[in-house]
Amino acid sequence: MKDRDALDAVREAAQWFPGPADGVAERPSDILPALLYLIGDARLVLIGEATHGTAEFYAIRAALTKALIRSKQFNLVAAEADWPDAYRVNRWIRRMRDEPDAAAALGDFVRFPRWMWRNTVVMEFVEWLRRYNGKRMVSDRIGFYGLDLYSLHTSIDAVLTYLRKVDPHAAARARQRYSCFENFGSDPHSYGYAAKLGLSRSREDDVIAQLVALRTAAAEYASRDGFVADDEFFFTEQNARLVRNAEMYYRAMVGGQVESWNLRDTHMMETLDALMSWTTKRSGYARAVVWAHNSHLGDARATQMGAWGELNLGQLARERHGDQVFLIGFTTHTGTVTAAREWDEPAERRRVIPSLPGSYERLFHETDFDRFVLATSAAREMLAEPRLERAIGVIYNPESERASHYFRARMAEQFDAVIHIDTTSALAPLERWSRENADLPETYPTGV
Repeated sequence: MKDRDALDAVREAAQWFPGPADGVAERPSDILPALLYLIGDARLVLIGEATHGTAEFYAIRAALTKALIRSKQFNLVAAEADWPDAYRVNRWIRRMRDEPDAAAALGDFVRFPRWMWRNTVVMEFVEWLRRYNGKRMVSDRIGFYGLDLYSLHTSIDAVLTYLRKVDPHAAARARQRYSCFENFGSDPHSYGYAAKLGLSRSREDDVIAQLVALRTAAAEYASRDGFVADDEFFFTEQNARLVRNAEMYYRAMVGGQVESWNLRDTHMMETLDALMSWTTKRSGYARAVVWAHNSHLGDARATQMGAWGELNLGQLARERHGDQVFLIGFTTHTGTVTAAREWDEPAERRRVIPSLPGSYERLFHETDFDRFVLATSAAREMLAEPRLERAIGVIYNPESERASHYFRARMAEQFDAVIHIDTTSALAPLERWSRENADLPETYPTGV
């Protein structure tokens, strides 16, 4: 009876929208008015994804972001991507760097899973951002940034490159502080194990000292060449802060998943807040769209993750910014997905097996609506009981799907709105292989 009541409640509250099965082309715009109405005056819109490789999730997320930029003056896009890699894109779309095209601007995304950002939907989106910014004043151009902390070595290089240009003596001191990481090659996990187990001295004090030194010299460095110098200093300061947090993160990995996960999402929140402050300073206000996996953006307190002691970006955003935050999740019942069989293997078009009985995905499938948007408040009572929810990262293991890809959640508390696409299709990557393995992230082996 509960399942029947829940099904009736979802059918009553769901807002269906058409798709290819209805004889029309894929039209994300058909649900935009409903979503924009639900979002209201929120200035932080966090848009998730149930997989890292579903075309419809990326396309709808991009279309909604464009609509928020055009109709609600959102001026900041932040993603589950590495800070220096995304900053190259940011400079291109803000017309601060010349590149042959969008594919070239996305060229620093070389590590596995490369397809998360080097795919046809993201390429079209950053092309659109560049065109849109071409009609705006420099101070009002939309930014695109990465929130993640896996770029330890790349961020160190960025700090040293900047200091060599503005202050060679400070560059020499920074190189000495960071030199310990050279002893462990390109694998920061080796440093984490050695420092945690007492086989090597922790360099926590050194990376903190370097961040403090940069901040102490902020006024001098950032005032040298107006807007450009200010931008370069901000990029460098965030790289130095990333090195500090990454050093803690790789040591925490030795102690267990909960501590390292919490450090990672706390870093994302710190970076988002820094971006909001920076954008407000530059443009006079800040409204941000965030792209990441459902696991990062749905409030962890309403999930099995929270019961384990894990927090996430969605939870932290709600705690810090209250009703200014709007959380959107995606679900699917079956279809195809771009994912790998094992870590660092090539991207494949893989079949998503039908969702399990007792899951939100199966409940939504049984509505017989092929696609809909649901304001969770409209069915809050019926969605209050915990159900299974599926999460597919960059690895997909259908043979162990229950253990590998499902967790329990209370969706009415987890998200403000959910978009369900019953049958989805795989994202089209620009290439199937990644080029290097440096700074292997904690998402290994689940990839979320």
